[in-house]
Amino acid sequence: MIDESRAASTPDNREILRARARVLARPPQSIPAAETSLEVVEFRLAQECYALETRFVNVVYPLKDLTPLPCTQPFVLGIVNVRGRITPVIDIKKFFDLSDMGLTDLHRIILVRGNGLELGLLADVIVGVRIIPVDSLQASLPTHTGICDNYLKGMTAERLVVLDMDRILADPQILVHEEVEN
Repeated sequence: MIDESRAASTPDNREILRARARVLARPPQSIPAAETSLEVVEFRLAQECYALETRFVNVVYPLKDLTPLPCTQPFVLGIVNVRGRITPVIDIKKFFDLSDMGLTDLHRIILVRGNGLELGLLADVIVGVRIIPVDSLQASLPTHTGICDNYLKGMTAERLVVLDMDRILADPQILVHEEVEN
């Protein structure tokens, strides 16, 4: 049996451990600086690829147990219970007037937070997380249909549309503040 406390205390082992600590303490060189890149969650809506910054994303959750909300805007799909929190779900396709193909078990809810709001955005398919350079973003193409430029942070050469969540969450249409009398 080897006494590990004695094995780590030898001069050779201490030097090996110091060398490992120096290697692990170095900052990663392959990840670009935060100011020059965006980490985004990529997803599909109506056969087009969209993305939003991960700093707004709390969790991605399967669509289940959706309860419709009467007397709300058509883009308010309903509410869901996510880990004990009742959260409204926005069908962003209807919000942006994109084509709709109905709901399936593959749909996911991207829970986002910002501007004092927490809500779910419906996504057809989650593609994954990726990092894109900020300088690769360009203005929307005139041929691109759907979302108006007010909600766009930009578009990549691969036609990945990056949404501006600050503007979407600040839109007064998103807030449902209406009471219905009996």
